[in-house]
Amino acid sequence: MDFSLILVLATVLTGGIWMLDALLLRPRRRGSVGVDHGGGEPREPILVEYARSFFPIVLLVLVVRSFLIEPFRIPSASMMPTLLVGDFIFVNKYSYGLRLPVAHARILDLGGPDRGDVAVFRLPSDPSVNYIKRVVGLPGDVIEYRDKQIFVNDDPVPIRLNGEYTGPVYKPHYRGAKLAMERLGDKEHQVLLLSAGLGRQGSYVVPEGHYFMMGDNRDDSRDSRFPAVGFVPEGNLVGKAVAIWMNWDWKNQGLDWKRIGDRII
Repeated sequence: MDFSLILVLATVLTGGIWMLDALLLRPRRRGSVGVDHGGGEPREPILVEYARSFFPIVLLVLVVRSFLIEPFRIPSASMMPTLLVGDFIFVNKYSYGLRLPVAHARILDLGGPDRGDVAVFRLPSDPSVNYIKRVVGLPGDVIEYRDKQIFVNDDPVPIRLNGEYTGPVYKPHYRGAKLAMERLGDKEHQVLLLSAGLGRQGSYVVPEGHYFMMGDNRDDSRDSRFPAVGFVPEGNLVGKAVAIWMNWDWKNQGLDWKRIGDRII
């Protein structure tokens, strides 16, 4: 379901009905009861009343969701430990430029992602699906992942172990996982390193106009290392994840009040 399309159609429909009534139908109603000769104001049709009431609300939601902030829910564990299953997050829609709803055409260039940003993007192979990963490679970079470490243009990304993972265990092989602190650019964040498996390794050259994305759960993330995701075109960027506004994992943990309001770094 394309909620942006639904909002656009609802805005056009309610605004169109309200405008049609104001410009054409209302003057006819007023004339038919002789308002200009002292008659009373004719009753507004129920459809017009609803359109007039809902149009400002739908328009406000469309503007906020398209150009300012959009909520998303995290359905998978690929960004652990930064994001957990059931996190509801806010995404800043103007960080990477203002785009038209539905068409996604950029109308105002406000810059691009920085290395280390947590970004939402439309999956290149299926733009109806939204993914969230960390920006690791910028256009023109050579990215290599081996032995649980990232190399950017042959330079190793600093990483250091930071204790045992003690969070939710969604899969048996998460037991015994290690936490590590990784620094991408000027951003330091946690990553999850599973004891079993090394994750997909390899070297990748990022094309111009594209980005290389990786999950913080490096050994259990379907990201730009996989052909089904691949390099992400600039036009597929949705926005920058900035905060968690709720966590509710109804299958496992229930409501986790401690995560509410956490910044995403």
